[in-house]
Amino acid sequence: MNESQSLTNNLLKEVDFLSNRLRNIKQSYKTTENKALRGRLFAENKNIFKRINEIHRIAELLNKNNEKINFSNLLFEITKRTLNENKFESNLFFL
Repeated sequence: MNESQSLTNNLLKEVDFLSNRLRNIKQSYKTTENKALRGRLFAENKNIFKRINEIHRIAELLNKNNEKINFSNLLFEITKRTLNENKFESNLFFL
């Protein structure tokens, strides 16, 4: 299976954007008292987390085919770290 560097690079950019958005959502969630906004933030967080999981599964497939250092390994590592960060900080929504 040949890996498309362009596709992998686009996924890296998407994960970077989504990771930043997750951080912004968590900060907004902590600072707002508006229940409707909190509900929207919670739903957006859930959707972003799903998308990062999808990208992580793609990264796993790409990573299995290549042992050397490349974009797919980087994508796999970044998505793994983002997922771990989100799991660690997910308790913020249950304050």
